Amino acid sequence: MQNNKLKILIMYQLLEKYSDEDNPLSTTELVEMLEERGIKCERKSIYADIEALNEFGCDIMAVKTPKRGYFMASRKFETPEVMLLIDAVKSAGFITPKKTKSLVEKLKTLLSDGQADDMESQVYVDAQSSKCDNEEIYIIIDRLHSAIMQKKKVKFIYKRRSIDMMNLKKHTEKTFIVSPYALIWKNDHYYLVCNYPKYDNLMNLRIDRMKRLEILERPSRPFSEVSTYKNEFDTQDYSSKMFNMFSGAECEVTLRCKLHLQEEMLDRFGPSIPLTAVDITHFETTVRATLSDGLVSWIMQYGCDIEVVTPNELIEMIKAKSRSILMVYN
Repeated sequence: MQNNKLKILIMYQLLEKYSDEDNPLSTTELVEMLEERGIKCERKSIYADIEALNEFGCDIMAVKTPKRGYFMASRKFETPEVMLLIDAVKSAGFITPKKTKSLVEKLKTLLSDGQADDMESQVYVDAQSSKCDNEEIYIIIDRLHSAIMQKKKVKFIYKRRSIDMMNLKKHTEKTFIVSPYALIWKNDHYYLVCNYPKYDNLMNLRIDRMKRLEILERPSRPFSEVSTYKNEFDTQDYSSKMFNMFSGAECEVTLRCKLHLQEEMLDRFGPSIPLTAVDITHFETTVRATLSDGLVSWIMQYGCDIEVVTPNELIEMIKAKSRSILMVYN
């Protein structure tokens, strides 16, 4: 009796794990696989069980080619979706090689064994050399989520790489106690947006450089004291204003751009930004951004195709950067 109760559940597992459109399982195969697991049954009971599974909401189809049998027609994730997730995991620099392999194997279980074996990602991601080696990363992310929800400060050791006068690579470590507000995945890195109590602003720290993180029994400093956000920290808005995750003072920036950059500006700042025609070859847009070296570098990559109209402080920053580059080549 107990075996009969388990039979339909085990059959569902067999169809999910081993069947797909190209690899249906015949009634005979299902009977044999069930017997291998200690459950004896007749062929006709297979038909009744499959009918019951379909009535429950499963999508199990009967086919005659490439052979007569049954397969799981619908899954929570389709093959292209799993491929996208695997590519994202492979390219994420903050996930260690060991955890990358583990996550990829788990994602493959969303498909049948045949689909997983046949699946070859169409996107080659050369990310192994840039993977971090911090095996604490899962624990750190979990604790940071908890600290943000509980509005508690966190303490951790932050590691930076450097090269000394003897051309030897070394690491410097510093203990931080900060108020955490948000986690942002940007530029292939995971960042913590937080406040260091010595300053009245926000800072961004790489999570893969943290270790031995602990949640303290101290309340976080309200983000309204160190940012423009009052009731809720708007992570999406904050991220859109960051350039290469450099922090700085927020202000309105007006840019005069060549017409061919319209799509690029909309992609970068969102579809709601204003686009105003200046002449037959230029348009202007005004956006909110943080004044930082990251913003300067981002603008300068476009050369003469973007001109800063305001603010003057940003114009002077670009002039200074341009002069320093010119001095190198002079």
